[in-house]
Amino acid sequence: MYTGEVAAAVTAILWAFTSLFFTVASRLIGVGAVNRTRLALALVFIAAVHWLTTGSFFPFETEPWRWGILAVSSVAGLAIGDGALFLAFVYIGPRLTLLVMTIVPVFSTLFAWIWFDEILVSREILGMFITIGGIGWVVTERRNPDPAESPYPPEKYGIGIVLALVGALGQTANLVVTKFALTDGYSALSATEVRILIALVMLCLLASFRGELGRSVRKLSNKRAFLFVTAGAIAGPFLGIWFSYIAIQYTRIGIASTIMATPPLILIPLSAIFFGEKTSLRGWVGTLVAFAGVGVLLWQTGEGV
Repeated sequence: MYTGEVAAAVTAILWAFTSLFFTVASRLIGVGAVNRTRLALALVFIAAVHWLTTGSFFPFETEPWRWGILAVSSVAGLAIGDGALFLAFVYIGPRLTLLVMTIVPVFSTLFAWIWFDEILVSREILGMFITIGGIGWVVTERRNPDPAESPYPPEKYGIGIVLALVGALGQTANLVVTKFALTDGYSALSATEVRILIALVMLCLLASFRGELGRSVRKLSNKRAFLFVTAGAIAGPFLGIWFSYIAIQYTRIGIASTIMATPPLILIPLSAIFFGEKTSLRGWVGTLVAFAGVGVLLWQTGEGV
């Protein structure tokens, strides 16, 4: 009954871990190397699972029209959107970047209304805005009163916000455009593999043209960076994208994208575990408010609309 909603929640958890892994890796070896390496690793993982589940390493039966749709989604989401997102992580940090990403449910709902006639009733809209409001309350808390102590370059603040917006638009295009390809029971796993292959080929060709591909390979000798990229590849483009497609296949895009916007909340305990950060009362209240909004979404969906 809640297949899509559960898949969206799993996606949110995976993306929270991914933001941590790729932030560290991008600082060590650069955004371009991280983006290409994580796609290459994810492609290997997905090909193995595809073979185990279907008997084929790749969905060769995918129709040309579906290739075209997935290509648009791949360029917008994995190549442009994620590239901008990783750079925003470096410039303004995961917390502020993910705050900007909370506009994805609003964009997704708008485009889903335009293209799929997905109309949300009043309580679902209320749940969406409660969730976004709770997230915003958490991630806008000022945790470092001295700007001079910030680990992020202040002169990059403006471009970081713009890059986060590009990442948000890329994620919106990813969800909305891909839904066109997931018709007639087409596998979410197959769609994930096709998209990753397209993005990887495009990014590698671009890196070769710029003379960056060889340097990217040499950077992987940094064992710590490679470990973080591998972990991020498993959590993000492999499992994360797969579960996100299951989510939009079994529930409305607006609801799925709202639940998938909760990584900033999940980062509260993760930051405490990995970095020893304490969570304020405001942080916990915002968390409860946001998950109350998710509860409203699940309740309204359960009624069947």
